[in-house]
Formats: sequence, structure tokens, C-alpha cells
Amino acid sequence: MNDRKRNIIFLLSKWIQIIRIGKEGKNFVIEGYILPGYSLKEIEKHLKGKIRSIRKISSNGRDLFYIKSAKERIKIPRINLILFIATIFTTLSAGALMEGVNLFENPLLIIKGVPFSLTLMLILGIHELGHFTYAKKHKVDATLPYFVPAPTFIGTFGAFIKMRSPIRKRLALVEIGAAGPIAGFIVALFALFIGLSLSEIVVKMEGVGIQLGDSLITKIATSIIYPSLPENMELLLHPVGFAAWIGMLVTMLNLLPIGQLDGGHIVYALLGKWSSKIAWGVLGVVILLGIFSFNWIIWALLVFFLIRVKHPPVLDDYTPLTRRELVIGLIALLIFILTFIPVPFHV
Repeated sequence: MNDRKRNIIFLLSKWIQIIRIGKEGKNFVIEGYILPGYSLKEIEKHLKGKIRSIRKISSNGRDLFYIKSAKERIKIPRINLILFIATIFTTLSAGALMEGVNLFENPLLIIKGVPFSLTLMLILGIHELGHFTYAKKHKVDATLPYFVPAPTFIGTFGAFIKMRSPIRKRLALVEIGAAGPIAGFIVALFALFIGLSLSEIVVKMEGVGIQLGDSLITKIATSIIYPSLPENMELLLHPVGFAAWIGMLVTMLNLLPIGQLDGGHIVYALLGKWSSKIAWGVLGVVILLGIFSFNWIIWALLVFFLIRVKHPPVLDDYTPLTRRELVIGLIALLIFILTFIPVPFHV
């Protein structure tokens, strides 16, 4: 019985002397009798919004109350909504700037940032809702996503959810950790193909602008859509494709098997105490990658000081995992390999 039903039963006990509690599908049945001075209509009035209906059936000298719970509504906290709206604005601005819009002269042309903003917000949102959905499935108290607006060239520092109660089982750790990257990757993959098909082929100009690094999946997708791209030509990536590229990068970074990153959750669930050694080893590799791109050094520092390297234990650390969890782990590993970018940005 969930907390919502317990709360309803507690309230009902004010007006009904409860003898026995049973279940009928998703609803429940109470045997008892209404206390003197109260009526069924009054009880329904007091519980408006918490239950859909309550009906009484008398049989063999017993009163049975059949109660249908109201559907639980998810309330969006004000801070989540404000951050979401602010991030829409900052990503719209970033997308418009990519299109060469001067927002000080033509603020209404911010609408040109819609393709980039919509794609990126969708990828980030689906990623976090993947975590949120499986947290709810495993009865882990989690917040709705917090989007983080930022005055950067992509308009955001990403999004996150907070776990307000511990994850008790390794199975839950695998599913909650993997749900976000898998869901976000699927959306980003569709966006990548759409963005590439909308991109322009231009003459390659060395040393001009910032060049985006390639992952296996971007190379595969490019070769499918442009199988005969000449060596002296390159793609001018459409904003939808750029948003997909960022989504892939975010997915890859989150799948690093360190601390409480998504990859850290998965590796801890699958390998237990070995996960700490793997995390330190991977952090060392990330620092070495800083030789080729300073971005890795920044990420290593953020992980070390904010996310931490060691994963905290779960309450049930002994129940063996099934083949299903191992398959989920392998899918996450495959996504990490496909999205890995050795040098994310270079000039």
C-alpha cells in the first residue's frame, strides 16, 4: 500500500470505524461502520480531490465501503517552472545568435532559435524524465527536473533531478541510472539524422571557427546521409544537428563510470566494490585526455569536487542481478562507446 492510500485510510478513520481493509484491483474495500453523527455524503465532501468515489454496500449485517482513489496529480514546483522558462529563453537566445540574429536590434527574431532550443530542451528533458519515471517505479522520492539556464553559447548548463530518498536495491540503481542516457540517446539519435539532413555542404576552411569533434555515431550517421562527401568539403551543421551533438556529448559525459554520474550508478550496481577502482582509473584517463583538450580537465575538476569519485553504498548490496540488468549495462556501455568524443572542440 502506497503512502497516498495510507493517508486516505487515516482520514477515513475519523468518520468510519474500520474493521478490515481489503483490495479490489487498484481500489480498496473497507469493512466497518460510519461513526454516529456522520453521513456518507459528508465523508465524500471531506475527501474531495483525494478519492473519486465511495459507495456503501450492506451485506449479511456488514457494511462494505468501496473506494476509488483519485488519480495522483504531479504538482510542478514554482522554482522548477521558473528555471524551465528561463532556460527556454536562454536556449532560444543561443539558437538565434547561431542564426546571426542581433537580439538587441531585433528581439522578436529570437523565434529563429526555436529549432535549436526545442531540440536541446527535448533531449535534456527526456533524459531527466527517464530517471524520474524509473525513480517513481522503484518508489524513490525524486524531484521533477531542474533546468539550469546559463549565459553560454548553448544557453544552459543542462538539467538534473534530485533523489530525496536512498536507492535501496542494485536493480533500481541500474534502471534509474540507465533510463536517462538511453531515453536521451534515442531522442538525440533521431535529431542527429534530421539535423544532418538539414545541414549545408560547404568548402572546408582550416583554422576558421570552432570545429566539433566526431564520435562513432556522428561518423556513421554522416556516412549514411552523405556517402560521397568530398575530402575538401565539410558540413555546416544545422542548429537541430548541433543540439543533437550536444545531447550526445552530455550522454557520454554522464555515462562515465564515476561517482554518482549515471555511469557510476550502473557500474556500482554491476561490479560493487570494484567500481571504486574503475572510477579512479577512469578519472585518471580523463585527466590524461586533458593533454588533447582542456575541456576534459574542467570536467575532471567538476567531477572530483562536486560529484565525487566514490559511489555511496545501497541498502541491499547482496541480491544478485539478473541477465536483464546485465543487458541494460551492456546497452549503456554501447551508447558510451558510440557517443565518445576524444576531442570535443578544437580550432
